[in-house]
Amino acid sequence: MNFQDLDHSLGKLQTRKKNATKIAPFVALAILFTLIPIYYPSMHPKKLSQVLSSSSLVPLPDSNSQHQSNNSSSSTSTTQQINMTKSDDHVSVAPQEARIINSTDEKCDLFSGEWVENQEAPYYTNMTCFTIQEHQNCMKYGRPDTDFLKWKWKPDGCELPIFDAHQFLELVRGKSLAFVGDSVARNHMQSLICLLSKVVYPIDVSNSTDQENRRWEYRDYNFNMSIFWAPYLVKANKTEPNNIYQPFNLYLDELDESWNSKIQDFDYVIISSGHWFSRPTMFYLNHTLVGCLFCSQPNVTQMTSFFSYQKAFHTAFQTINSLKNYKGVTFLRTFAPSHFEDGVWDKGGDCVRTTPFKRNEKVLDDYSLEFYKIQLQELTIAQKQGKMRNLKFRLFDATQAMLLRADGHPSKYGHWPKPNVTFSNDCVHWCLPGPIDVWNDFLLELLKREESHR
Repeated sequence: MNFQDLDHSLGKLQTRKKNATKIAPFVALAILFTLIPIYYPSMHPKKLSQVLSSSSLVPLPDSNSQHQSNNSSSSTSTTQQINMTKSDDHVSVAPQEARIINSTDEKCDLFSGEWVENQEAPYYTNMTCFTIQEHQNCMKYGRPDTDFLKWKWKPDGCELPIFDAHQFLELVRGKSLAFVGDSVARNHMQSLICLLSKVVYPIDVSNSTDQENRRWEYRDYNFNMSIFWAPYLVKANKTEPNNIYQPFNLYLDELDESWNSKIQDFDYVIISSGHWFSRPTMFYLNHTLVGCLFCSQPNVTQMTSFFSYQKAFHTAFQTINSLKNYKGVTFLRTFAPSHFEDGVWDKGGDCVRTTPFKRNEKVLDDYSLEFYKIQLQELTIAQKQGKMRNLKFRLFDATQAMLLRADGHPSKYGHWPKPNVTFSNDCVHWCLPGPIDVWNDFLLELLKREESHR
């Protein structure tokens, strides 16, 4: 019953008193159901996409406490600089846009759902996959529980098939795949290699010995994949060459040559970034220092990570749109939040859960939500610009699924304990095998949809 119905009923109540006893209960119910949502909105759980429509990009407190120090003098400049992230081509992301931004299949939203039990998992082990790095090898380092392995993602209204290595390799026969991002992007690639190891192991043809830039070939399928290390997506360098804990210089409007000139021939590119933007950084535009995050230099404007995050994704997508020979499909893999509890990463924070959160049990904090909104806004802009050259930008929305998986991080099980040595718990990366394997369930389904629309 709406307000007009209520007024109409009240009018009848005055003129037809003999019906008062019949109408009164309905009036009371109408008032009750009007007041409850006003005073208790939390009784109506919102999906992540619905939350997006509550506001466009607005200033929020920089709540990343990993490095945050209380600095009252920066509050005014923060509000001013966040406004700089807006431009004429920015758009608010309505809830329907957040969901159909990846319009390859409107029948089933892969990314809205919940985790359900799956006793058949895992599909590989730390003994069968050689690409698992030590800090992700939770079983090797004594994690006592295995329940975190026994789940799969169930989208609303459909089923997401478990990754089929044979099907994937046939689908990508003669093609190439690139991951652009940070160590979580590498985590994703390693998961894919492990899942494919049920069929075949790749050949490492990397030109370097580090783990940051790798190339793998599946020669029987004429398929290759690469990881390009680009934690900030844009040009960046260290203020102190041998110290990664000192501020980085970010040139937010300049291309990162380590990847942009190398993806021209790739069929698929998965771009992602997030956690590095909470580190101390110096912001440059047009070769000029315009501000910083967590720096102590006098006369430098304190700004937020939202500013650098928006600028970096804007530049990255513009870079892809400007590549003359690039004809591939670009997937934006959205922000996967960390799960530190009872402290920040370097102050004893940990992630000790052994089962996933239920779908309405956990919501994004303001900081992560703003990152997510920025990604969707920049993806929308990139899609509009890409239409002129028929370039495809797709949403790979990992945020909601991974928000619920605080149980899947290495925590302290990425190394052996050492006397008199304190390690930070890892609540950013993911155990292998582990929840991140669902990203390749997503990936296979997204690639199948792309091929079906060709």
